[in-house]
Amino acid sequence: MNVVLDTNVFIAGVFFSGPPATILGAWRDGRITLVVSPPILDEYRRVMHELAAQFPAVDPGPPLELTAVHARMVVAPPLPESVCTDPSDDMFLACAVAGGSRIVVSGDKALLRTSGYRGIEVITPRAFLSHL
Repeated sequence: MNVVLDTNVFIAGVFFSGPPATILGAWRDGRITLVVSPPILDEYRRVMHELAAQFPAVDPGPPLELTAVHARMVVAPPLPESVCTDPSDDMFLACAVAGGSRIVVSGDKALLRTSGYRGIEVITPRAFLSHL
C-alpha cells in the first residue's frame, strides 16, 4: 500500500510514540510503502533539523537517510490548481497523485478537508491504523 505522510506525522513518528510511530514501524516492517517527492523530503529535513536543536537526544540523520534510500521517490508536478486552503500542503496531494497513492496521512485540518480529491483519502494517523 502506497502512503504519503504529511510532515507532522513523519516528524511525530520519529520524535514521539503513538500512532505516527506505529505507522513508521509499519513502513520499516514493509507493510506499507512510503511515497515522497523531493519537496516533501526537503520539508522533512528542514523540520527535523529544527526540532533536533530542541531535542538534542534525537539524531535526525538516520531517519532522513532511511527515507532518502528506502522510500519511493516520485517526481510530483504541481497540481493544476490549488486544492488546500494552505497551498504549501498541495505537495502532499501532488505526491499522492504522482505516486499512485490513495492515502495521505495527516493531522492537519486544512489537508484533512481535501479528502476525496482525485480519489485520495486524507485521514488521521489513528484512522489509518484501522486500515492496517
